[in-house]
Amino acid sequence: MPAVSARVSARVSPERLDAWRAFLRAHAAVVGALEAELEAQRDLPLPWYDVLVSLSDAGGRLRMQDLADRVLFSRSGLTRLVDRMAAAGLVERERCEDDRRGTFAVLTSAGTARLREAVGVHLRGIHEHFTSHLSDTDVVALTSALAKVLRAETRTGPGPDGRDRGDAQAPIPSS
Repeated sequence: MPAVSARVSARVSPERLDAWRAFLRAHAAVVGALEAELEAQRDLPLPWYDVLVSLSDAGGRLRMQDLADRVLFSRSGLTRLVDRMAAAGLVERERCEDDRRGTFAVLTSAGTARLREAVGVHLRGIHEHFTSHLSDTDVVALTSALAKVLRAETRTGPGPDGRDRGDAQAPIPSS
């Protein structure tokens, strides 16, 4: 096994591995804090919030496969999640008229209300746990660096203005 480790470290410098590890640790810490706050203050799991935001950003309705791509869930995992959210009255399923196999997830008025209740908690958490620790220069550098990775890995992702090229994104509803 040491030979594998030596080969890997020869291709990735210690500084770059440190950057990768710092990214992973920071992501886990911030997401954990955001999730705990949403649960404690609004009784809303973070994956549910992500689905509500994605549906809202898309005008209230998305094909399940497109929703799975936006929230980074497997299709089967998203199906179970949407089933639980539908049982709670936050979303509905709607058959796709032009594709018998296709299904839409549709945001309900109750889902919109839950999102409006939670958005302030979430945005405050993003500021408190992430953006408040960054200078304006840090924000520009981080956005640029992550956009490079995303473009290279997906051939899409944010353009120079930080907005996704493939998605017309509406603003998150304010509380």
